[in-house]
Amino acid sequence: MQAEYRERRQQLMSKLGNGTAIFRSAPMAVMHNDVEYTYRQDSDFFYLTGFNEPQAVAVLAPHHPEHQFILFVQPKEREKEVWTGYRCGVDAAKEIYGADEAYPITDLDEKLPQYLEKADRLYYHLGRDRTFNDKILGHYQHLLRTYPKRGTGPIAIEDTGPILHSMRLVKSPSELDLMRQAAAIATEAHNYALEVTAPGRYEYEIQAEIEHIFRLRGAMGPAYPSIVASGANACVLHYIENTRQMQQQDLLLIDAGCAYGYYNSDITRTFPVGGKFTPEQKTLYEIVLEAQKQAIAQVQPGNPFNLAHDTAVRILTEGLVEVGILKGEIDKLIEEEKYKPFYMHRTSHWLGLDVHDVGVYQHGDNPQLLQPGQVLTIEPGLYIVPDTKPAEDQPEIDPRWVGIGIRIEDDVLVTSTGHEVLTAGVPKAVDEVER
Repeated sequence: MQAEYRERRQQLMSKLGNGTAIFRSAPMAVMHNDVEYTYRQDSDFFYLTGFNEPQAVAVLAPHHPEHQFILFVQPKEREKEVWTGYRCGVDAAKEIYGADEAYPITDLDEKLPQYLEKADRLYYHLGRDRTFNDKILGHYQHLLRTYPKRGTGPIAIEDTGPILHSMRLVKSPSELDLMRQAAAIATEAHNYALEVTAPGRYEYEIQAEIEHIFRLRGAMGPAYPSIVASGANACVLHYIENTRQMQQQDLLLIDAGCAYGYYNSDITRTFPVGGKFTPEQKTLYEIVLEAQKQAIAQVQPGNPFNLAHDTAVRILTEGLVEVGILKGEIDKLIEEEKYKPFYMHRTSHWLGLDVHDVGVYQHGDNPQLLQPGQVLTIEPGLYIVPDTKPAEDQPEIDPRWVGIGIRIEDDVLVTSTGHEVLTAGVPKAVDEVER
């Protein structure tokens, strides 16, 4: 992988011109008091370096005569490593990660100016670490003040995102290998959950079964907090309490994916706890399934990103009218967004190093066009939320629909000829999910 990290840095530097780019590692996150969460590197930082330690800074300076890739890292320190784990150290940062030069992180303020004073632009993303933001802005302001003495130095700051995130949006073959593995592990976990779900079990038991398989198969763990939502809990989009005991007539919505080699999967399935849909559950389920099938069909190179969502919205709206939950002319209902009380989220998001991965969806008035190597989710749903108040021109909701929540989600790769559903191994047809 080091060759690929190097190629990414070179590709990015080719776009920086005479600028210098600075990237900050992710901070340690505190669980409680002095207990920290397992460390997870910032995705941009990892994408460019593969380096997985905190308190590090990467600098790309394509204009520098000797050092184009510089790492500032924690130095080797035996006493601290005994407590918190081994560190790469300064020397190995060059040997293992290919840095042209490496320094202790404590030398940042002293050494950084030499990589900025000949740059005409500073590329830096103003993140959540306000102290570090202030440090970088301080360097920038100092260089502006001293610019008249040198006639060189950055006179503008530009965010790294627009350049780097367009690169991250298209996955390489090695990235797709990791994503396929993440999808395969999550597929196994979902299929096992379908087998072991039964009335009387608790949501957290199914969560435990799923996450056991994640770790057993070598995943880093869940890609996000697993949603295991039975009954009306499925109407809460990001329900994560997972404490309810499941009942015979419930549907169970499971939205769970894993991280493998830093890359993520994201799958949702909804199925009957007792093995058979009720008539109302089956009707709404088939509407969502048809919306998903038709949305997936729109994942083609050259198609606008929002076409899958627009397709799903139309199918869902038509279905809601057919069952009497909405009333009116389809185009007008869509234009006035009368479907939104029952379908309040978008149909897709990018997927990769981040679950909601980077990359724009719209260029001004022009939607992003799909291209081979992009991976996105397709996840329509219907949620008949208890206590939903219909609009004045809409019918009262028949109680038989209330409390039903359904979502079906797959991970879809755009290919040169169409698409590939990476998570196709999880069943979703009615006769496949009924028992």
